[in-house]
Amino acid sequence: MSQAADFARRIVVLQRTPGYLRLELPAELCAPDAAAAIEAGMAGAPGLHSAAVDRGWRRISIRWDEAANTAGGIGSRLYALLDNLPVAAVAPQPETGRPPSEAPAPAASSGFQPLLDKLRDRIVQAGGSAPGSLQARMEPVLASALTEKAIINFFNDIVAFYLIRVHWDLITKRWLQNPVAHSNAWLTVFYLVFLLVRYRKTGK
Repeated sequence: MSQAADFARRIVVLQRTPGYLRLELPAELCAPDAAAAIEAGMAGAPGLHSAAVDRGWRRISIRWDEAANTAGGIGSRLYALLDNLPVAAVAPQPETGRPPSEAPAPAASSGFQPLLDKLRDRIVQAGGSAPGSLQARMEPVLASALTEKAIINFFNDIVAFYLIRVHWDLITKRWLQNPVAHSNAWLTVFYLVFLLVRYRKTGK
């Protein structure tokens, strides 16, 4: 089996509407070089508005002009890229018994990502997106911002800044002046920073 055929067998259609396709990708296609090659390769497809790979969620969201292309044409374009992507050797994957075109049942671990996808779709559909317009250029940015990972990172940052602001007087007037006496506070700070950094690295 060729590399393209193996990848195509493992790609799952998550959502398909006129002019929009969201696919679940194998892990190998979400490596930085492979994801960048997919986005660059899809850029030349007729009528394409955007093709954004979400590496954390292992998905690609593709939007195009229905008058200029079809879902079949978009799929063929993606398939043509699979044999030449800069990926590591393909590891054998267990058979799931599910056709590639069949979307999986919603899982309990999906979180609120489906709601974010619906919100993004409503925003894009409300604004429209002519090829080359500002709206079309902003769609990849919107696709990467409206992910569960990005939302959680945003609120983590808000909480971190809030904690710094609340404890600023303690930090500057007590903890820094006598760090040994307040070693328990500094240990707590270092541990929280460690958790925040480790979380940001997870899934990248």
